[in-house]
Amino acid sequence: MNEFILTHEAAIRLAFFLGVFAAVAGAELRWPRRVLTVPKGRRWAHNIALVVFNTVLVRLLFPAAAVGVAVYAAAREWGLFHAVSVAPAWAVLVSVVLLDLAIYLQHVMFHAVPVLWRLHRVHHADLDFDVTTGARFHPVEIILSMLIKFAVILLLGPPVVAVVIFEVLLNATAMFNHGNLRLPPSLDRILRWLVVTPDMHRVHHSVADDEANSNFGFNLPWWDRLFGTYRDQPRGGHEAMTIGITTCRDPRIVARLPGMLALPFRRELGPYTINRRSWQPEPRE
Repeated sequence: MNEFILTHEAAIRLAFFLGVFAAVAGAELRWPRRVLTVPKGRRWAHNIALVVFNTVLVRLLFPAAAVGVAVYAAAREWGLFHAVSVAPAWAVLVSVVLLDLAIYLQHVMFHAVPVLWRLHRVHHADLDFDVTTGARFHPVEIILSMLIKFAVILLLGPPVVAVVIFEVLLNATAMFNHGNLRLPPSLDRILRWLVVTPDMHRVHHSVADDEANSNFGFNLPWWDRLFGTYRDQPRGGHEAMTIGITTCRDPRIVARLPGMLALPFRRELGPYTINRRSWQPEPRE
């Protein structure tokens, strides 16, 4: 079973990625939440180019990816789930939940540590918020995220199938909760107890620091409520809210691939970190 999963992991993830991407992109056309400020064709071309670049880079550096590390740990019986007796179904469920908690904590860390925020601001500097934003990350952040994920997998020793499920869910929910989607308020209220919704995560992409330093979850919405980082709505409403970073507003930089790759190395950061809880406008570039 593990050999089958390892052999077909890339195809499984690609199939789910393309299916969810097409579904969310189609829904954005039918039920858009906001009017985009940058032409979609230009943004999508550069955001997707970054996704392709990152995918190729990760496969070159880590051919077996996270699933390969899970197989390696299982073969040597490394990790928590090899040290305690847990029913297979519970091991899968708890593994997915704990891996998601690790992603939440990692996300907070990338806001809290200035040098990591330099990398993560590539994701936040997108001037609009749609399905392609969900996969827009700097290559160095992608590599560091993979190494953190490898470490968590080695510590937990999760079932291989749990890692595949988690990777597929994380990909799918990242595209969904970054969707430019208008959900009925009643549906959104119900869904956000089970999964991070677009309205919940969009608050995190506000230029207002107190709003951006909230709603860090990508998949499960419980961590923000548990750790006190949950915010229900942006103060000015979703349509009036400004997306992005105050100091990175030039589309020639933040909406083009060369600018995105160079962004971590541009100018001083300023005090935009996790402990900044009130909005203080900064000078623009």
